[in-house]
Amino acid sequence: MTTSTDPQAAALAVLTGLTGPGGPFELAREEVLGVEMTVFRNRQRSLGEVLVDSQRHGDRDYVVTAHSRLSFAEHAQQVASLARVLREEHGVGKGDRVAILAANCPEWIVSFWAAVATGAIAVGFNSLWSRSEVGYALEHSTPKVVVADSKRAALIGGSDVTVLSMEDDLPRLVTAHPGEDLTPVEVSEDDPAVILYTSGTSGRPKGAVHSHRNLTSVIEYHRMNDALAQAFGDPTDPRDRRYLLTSPLFHIASLHNLALPRLATGSTAVVHQGAFDVDRVLRLIERERVTNWGAVPTMAHRLLQHGDLSGYDLSSLRAFSLASAPSSPEFQERLRRALPVAERALVDSYGLTESCTALTVATAGDLAATPGTLGRPIATVELEIRDEANQAVPEGVEGEICVRSPFNMLGYWNDPDATATAIDPDRWLHTGDIGTIERGLLHLNARRSDLIIRGGENVYPAEIEGALAEHPAVLECIVLGRPHEDLGQEVSAVVVPDPARPVTEAELVEFLRDRLAYYKVPTRWQLRTDPLPRNATGKVLRTRVEA
Repeated sequence: MTTSTDPQAAALAVLTGLTGPGGPFELAREEVLGVEMTVFRNRQRSLGEVLVDSQRHGDRDYVVTAHSRLSFAEHAQQVASLARVLREEHGVGKGDRVAILAANCPEWIVSFWAAVATGAIAVGFNSLWSRSEVGYALEHSTPKVVVADSKRAALIGGSDVTVLSMEDDLPRLVTAHPGEDLTPVEVSEDDPAVILYTSGTSGRPKGAVHSHRNLTSVIEYHRMNDALAQAFGDPTDPRDRRYLLTSPLFHIASLHNLALPRLATGSTAVVHQGAFDVDRVLRLIERERVTNWGAVPTMAHRLLQHGDLSGYDLSSLRAFSLASAPSSPEFQERLRRALPVAERALVDSYGLTESCTALTVATAGDLAATPGTLGRPIATVELEIRDEANQAVPEGVEGEICVRSPFNMLGYWNDPDATATAIDPDRWLHTGDIGTIERGLLHLNARRSDLIIRGGENVYPAEIEGALAEHPAVLECIVLGRPHEDLGQEVSAVVVPDPARPVTEAELVEFLRDRLAYYKVPTRWQLRTDPLPRNATGKVLRTRVEA
């Protein structure tokens, strides 16, 4: 360990030892999809390798809920049995899609890994979607099988896709072939492994396709973080870490950056089920001695609203991070005063579905020295701020955040035009977010122009505007995000109705409920008679609309 008194220099020295030549997390330059970039040399080459290797963790807890425990050995047996059923009874093979439509539960995770074992592409459907949204995703991804809980299975009516019920079918299927060998289908590193949907800027959600390389690289990054913690004196065996899972499994935060790495490192995912309830979550932390928690700011805000937390034993918590939505320095300071672990170890980050994991991370030291920063690029990530001519700009100059790394998605499922817009021929991902780099630290100035982040969920106005435009009484409409104390932002709609067809706010809400997830339905409305302001090309001037 370095003896430097400069924390940044000390961290750099430790990191160099881990990632330099001969280090366990050695970085190297390799060709990825025709472009040379920095990679982890010692990564596993597929999720199947990760799955087979996980059996060495035996009887240790892999997934824990308030009412159940699943060991690594039990998980491997269930996955092997379910994978055989998918192959032999439903014809699932390499490249087929297996969709999962359910609330967070151990069966979600087992279904995911069973899909991986067959060589199929696991598709995470948003469990908050409406019937219409589920119908679109079924048509778009064409899964051979959908694994669904009973509540969401009711949304699939009218489709001829095979539906396996988590409550009725899975208990039988995961034990149908006891003693089955876990033999995943061989795949290439850049074969698709997962599709996760991200709200579409032009209306419909887009399916971000993540490869085996993407995800084994994410896993290697998390292994490296464990090694860094130990190098800096943390005595905790990585296998003894217990990670609280509170975000949906169809998000990269919970699937890619929690459930997957835990299978690799032998540590535990403690899954909170149901709506976020502060008391139930804190009691779960107490009982299961949770060590790590990554929360969205809305959850953290509700912790503060809950009041005095001294009645809960949170002494096991060693790390607390914020992700998925922006949070202000003032809010972070309030969190530090209320939650002891936040005072010691609060970190923040920046990433997006298309990048699989965080692109930059701000340590507790970064946030203390430079409030508001989102930190430095993580290992393997190249980050540039570019101008409108797609040229890199100097530090301090605002522009689009562009990144390249082995974490970047392959592209969007069945959408070559959107893929070409997002990822250029040199594999740079153009995020659409606006920021600056100052002294090596990223600052986010504007997030994907019109994006609304409501309670950690991405909401794009274009999708809601498109649904509203289908109502016969709506002549014009625009959807905006407005500040909200608890959710960060709420969805607000300005509508110009047809004078000949009067309509009420309640009617518009009811109309959207059948078409959109509840969190996308506006909660603030303005019905106006004046037309919306437009520029010379007919585009609505969003900045001149108040809602």
